[in-house]
Amino acid sequence: MTAFRDGPRGDPDTLVESLTLAEKLRLLHGARDPEGVSTGYLPPNDERGIPPLRLVDGPLGVRAGEATAFPASIALAATWDGDLAREQGEALGRETRAKGQDGLLAPGLNLIRVPHGGRNFEYYSEDPWLTSRTAVSVVEGIQSEGAIATAKHYVANSQEAERTTIDARIGERALRECYLRGFEAAVREAGVGSVMCAYNGVNGESMSDNRRLLTEVLRDEWDFSGYVVSDWWATGDPVDSATAGLDLEMPGYALDAESQFGVAPSELPLSMPDVEEGGRYGEPLRAAVDVGAVGEGRIDTMVRRVLETMERFGSESRNAEEVDTVDHPEVARRVAIEGSVLLKNEGVLPIDPGIETLAVIGPNADRPALGGGGSSEVTPAHAVSPLAGLREHLAGEVSFERGVSPIRGVRFFDEGEADEPDDEPSIEAAVAAAERADATVLVARDVATEGTDRPSLSLPGSQDALIEAVADVAGELVVVLNTSGAVEMPWLDSVPALLETWYPGQDDGIALAAVLTGEEPGGRLPVTFGREDDYGFDEASYPGVDGRVEYDEGLLVGYRGFDAREVEPYYPFGHGLSYTEFEYGPLEAPDRIPVGKPVSVSVTVENVGDRPGKEVVQLYVASEVAGRPPRELAGFSTTRLAPGERRDVEVSLDPRSFLGYDPVREDWIPVTEEGTIEVGRSSRDLRGAIPVGIDPE
Repeated sequence: MTAFRDGPRGDPDTLVESLTLAEKLRLLHGARDPEGVSTGYLPPNDERGIPPLRLVDGPLGVRAGEATAFPASIALAATWDGDLAREQGEALGRETRAKGQDGLLAPGLNLIRVPHGGRNFEYYSEDPWLTSRTAVSVVEGIQSEGAIATAKHYVANSQEAERTTIDARIGERALRECYLRGFEAAVREAGVGSVMCAYNGVNGESMSDNRRLLTEVLRDEWDFSGYVVSDWWATGDPVDSATAGLDLEMPGYALDAESQFGVAPSELPLSMPDVEEGGRYGEPLRAAVDVGAVGEGRIDTMVRRVLETMERFGSESRNAEEVDTVDHPEVARRVAIEGSVLLKNEGVLPIDPGIETLAVIGPNADRPALGGGGSSEVTPAHAVSPLAGLREHLAGEVSFERGVSPIRGVRFFDEGEADEPDDEPSIEAAVAAAERADATVLVARDVATEGTDRPSLSLPGSQDALIEAVADVAGELVVVLNTSGAVEMPWLDSVPALLETWYPGQDDGIALAAVLTGEEPGGRLPVTFGREDDYGFDEASYPGVDGRVEYDEGLLVGYRGFDAREVEPYYPFGHGLSYTEFEYGPLEAPDRIPVGKPVSVSVTVENVGDRPGKEVVQLYVASEVAGRPPRELAGFSTTRLAPGERRDVEVSLDPRSFLGYDPVREDWIPVTEEGTIEVGRSSRDLRGAIPVGIDPE
């Protein structure tokens, strides 16, 4: 996209005044990209000097031909590293421009409310503060390279079950404190250029028609100046949506499953609304203007927001050769390593790189885990499986047995997963391989996709039986989870080492080999890992009844609910082991906290082990107030320490610590006069606490 031409027609306000109604409407709904690349496309108006607008999918990478396949968004959040998140954002922005695209349909900022969510791998966390910090870094990174970032899916698209019709019933306090925080930060702190509204409804109004959230909150309160784009085929009534605050309809043409996805409509793993060719903002919106149901002044505002955003980010697209000078694969590899979470280690890891025999077992261990199914799919130029990475990294013999049949994932946009193997996998063969080897790495995976939720948290196929059988004979066993989140672990007590690597992207095997042989696993859980029954949902609260889902847990999402109900999960929020050990000194904080103002807290951390390591210092605020979570994440800082090194780590508190949203006053107010600041390695592994007084503004 080039900036508007010089002269009077180059100014968006002047342009809008000069356009005919037909020209304006062509700027409010998408069309088919003549090059067949863009996910969303606005044609140019050469006579008026208006360039095309090209939007492309991509929280996990740019879906436009071959591109870097980054680890899943949840893996990025597991790094708890804002600088690294910004680096990935920069890489995404550069590749977006290199592909001739203007905007990236990312990041996804929905809170991970239920562990079954089919798109949880595209989101960051169950915690609003971790979500908001990661969001700001990624948006700033994308937009620093001249690409428009799109915060999606606004708001409460926390499940794929009935996603196009479900109505999320959320109390105002929970909506403000939990589900809106990431979007608010993307708008107010990072200046995101675009917001995509969700398919679902919120409190009785479809999000594309939700004036309160699209205009009163997003525009009037947060001063959002970019454009609001629909999710694909999600625009409802043109009058309701246009007057509510939706600016741009995508894609603007009818769904054709055969040509767009290569399958019959009945084979799509999701249901989509019916939208006619030309979209709701074509002839239907013109008719609404003609009869006065939508004023042309509102049309002018919608067009102006699109043009002003194009002008703000207008620059020549970069050549692909320029991107090749930047090592995006190295960024992807670092995210995969830093996001790997060591859940358990009873002296098995790290593996000696000089090991003589290693057995690699798992139905998909010879295939890289690039991501889940849906619009986030990426086609990399190369990809390394766990098996290939370990064989390349180790000098000894590396054998391979599947154990059970491959787990077939869901792919929307390519030929799908590899063909079934010629040989018949058997658990017996896997057990024999483990018995012969000095150590065993068993790779397990789940299946997650846009359009449908995971039916349960159990590993698909017979993977649990495989793990249990191998654990009975393997002396040195590491189970590696390629999953979108928590899974059932009936075999956990029998497994001496457990590593969560999520969907690590194109360098899956390279990152895995590095971590298993001694590179520090830098990740901490951005979600709680609980058993299916631990989460406390009934049918009304998930997946919903009669088209409604009740968010009746209020503020008690994720670890907050586990703490309030005193449920012991497999592994708590924030958990992650290191290859070294850390000790914490006293926590230092002001005696009184001025709410709404910047405050820093410090703690001394010492590496008391014999290896260098990464520590994520986590701050929580606690208040004994009815209806409030027992503790809430309020700050974190990542630090690296050499053996024996000691450092004072300073952590900034969330300015809204000890504040809650009051729906009656429509404002943030102190929830207590006294509280506690806690420091720890996770929400359950607390290393210190200090009482503080709360000063109102």
